[in-house]
Amino acid sequence: MASDSALKKLSSSQHRRTGLLKHQLHLVKRKDCDRYEIAPIPDQLSFDKGFFLFIRACQLLTQHMEDVVLVGLAGPSGAGKTVFSEKVRNFLPGVACISMDNYNDSTRVIDGNYDDPRIIDFDTLLGNISNLKQGKPVEVPMYDFKLSRRTGYRMLEVPPSRIVIVEGTYALSERLRPLLDLRVSITGGVHFDLVKRVLRDINRSGQAPEDIIHQISETVYPMYKVFIEPDLQTAHIKIVNKFNPFSGFQNPTYILKSGRLVCEDQIRSVLAPDHTQTMEETYDIYLLPPGEDPEACQSYLRMRNRDGKYSLMFEEWFTDGPFIISPRITFEVSVRLLGGLMALGYEMAAILKRNSHVFADEKLVVKIDKLEQVEQRYVQVQGKDRSLVAEAAKNLGLEGSFIPRSYIEQIQLEKLTAEVIIFSTEQYSDLRILASLLALHWHH
Repeated sequence: MASDSALKKLSSSQHRRTGLLKHQLHLVKRKDCDRYEIAPIPDQLSFDKGFFLFIRACQLLTQHMEDVVLVGLAGPSGAGKTVFSEKVRNFLPGVACISMDNYNDSTRVIDGNYDDPRIIDFDTLLGNISNLKQGKPVEVPMYDFKLSRRTGYRMLEVPPSRIVIVEGTYALSERLRPLLDLRVSITGGVHFDLVKRVLRDINRSGQAPEDIIHQISETVYPMYKVFIEPDLQTAHIKIVNKFNPFSGFQNPTYILKSGRLVCEDQIRSVLAPDHTQTMEETYDIYLLPPGEDPEACQSYLRMRNRDGKYSLMFEEWFTDGPFIISPRITFEVSVRLLGGLMALGYEMAAILKRNSHVFADEKLVVKIDKLEQVEQRYVQVQGKDRSLVAEAAKNLGLEGSFIPRSYIEQIQLEKLTAEVIIFSTEQYSDLRILASLLALHWHH
């Protein structure tokens, strides 16, 4: 029979393997110098778990080394590096952060490609890092993205914590890695990197959304695959940031959807007397993100064609009881953008044609939708005021019949995806051919 001490040791060992996060951190002696680093953690971590281990790793490193601890924080554009570093500084006020964006040298830009690592003034950056490690204050450049030039310098001294974070797309590059005591990568979920990059550049440089996505397709993504992705594999801590860029960006729309049919007079009775009526024909092109399973994907990118106008829709669906809650960001684009997205690795998963009879007043929209591919009709009640939507749906007699799913989710659930894709391929082959040609154009 095992002794009590043996059982305690076994229990302790099992707890270490399956329990506390901090037990995943181990300091190891570096082979190339007389310093310590963190043994790489093989698993990808959530934003919060990664943050916890980051803080703990910084504490361990400062306890075992007396000079500046240098941290590299890297990831694709828009992944959340700045948000992460700001959270670190709020938690550890004595931390200093150096953004590599400020080391851009606009005189080195070739063909308008600001994502080429060759525009980074590494000599100044490495000089600043060397001086900080020696305990000397440094002058850090300041770069203005709207003016596309360096506008001055700021003085930076060795921080009280002795922790300096170098944050940037290329912060784990070969030239910096030998100097780093901790290497951290942050990547986004599915196409969140794309939408966050678009939103950031609209605010930062004033570019049009389509121009930004064009730039991402022709320069950012190829640069990521060649120069960034391999470097991220060298990280000690790998974080996947599921931060939702839609939260708080726009007031969400509350939607109640039902398969129960109602007559037009019922709809008119729940709306203001001066409501309008229109007919809409909509083609929604659902784009499957790279590497996603079409039968399980919950994060399609949608490109909409209505009245000959195209728009790109970044949206995330949430449900709360019978409600579908949809924060949405929409940009008007041209059809050529479809080729750019396919060049980024997106694939056409389905094209849904919907004919809608739309009744609307200032506060509510009620639609009778007919989905051509699946020969079904639905009623949607939409609005910004949740209580008004609920009241209108109740007055229409829809309670007990709500379907809290988007149309593409419903098709997945009913195992009709393959049918819709086949139908779409037959009915809209010209659009697919056009998209393929556009994608080839963007590649070349």
